[in-house]
Amino acid sequence: MMLHDFPPWSTVYWYFQDWNADGTTEVIHDGRRTAARQAVGRDPAVPAGIIDAQTVRGADRVGRKTRGYDAGRNSNDRRRHVVTETSACRSWCR
Repeated sequence: MMLHDFPPWSTVYWYFQDWNADGTTEVIHDGRRTAARQAVGRDPAVPAGIIDAQTVRGADRVGRKTRGYDAGRNSNDRRRHVVTETSACRSWCR
């Protein structure tokens, strides 16, 4: 699902693997996180996040191995999880 103006997926994946192995992606990620936190006036050294989960109704054709039982809802559906950096939810996290 690459955008049409990107190189072939194999080229992009090769760079991803190479940069991931030598630490480049971590350096880029840390730099962007620091810049984003400083832009909203937060301490760049103290990242914090919010974790949430959601039960999603699974299609009947999906096998049981990819689904799980949620005792709280008494359902046998999929769970999806999300982690959000706290500065991304400034208005609704209060």
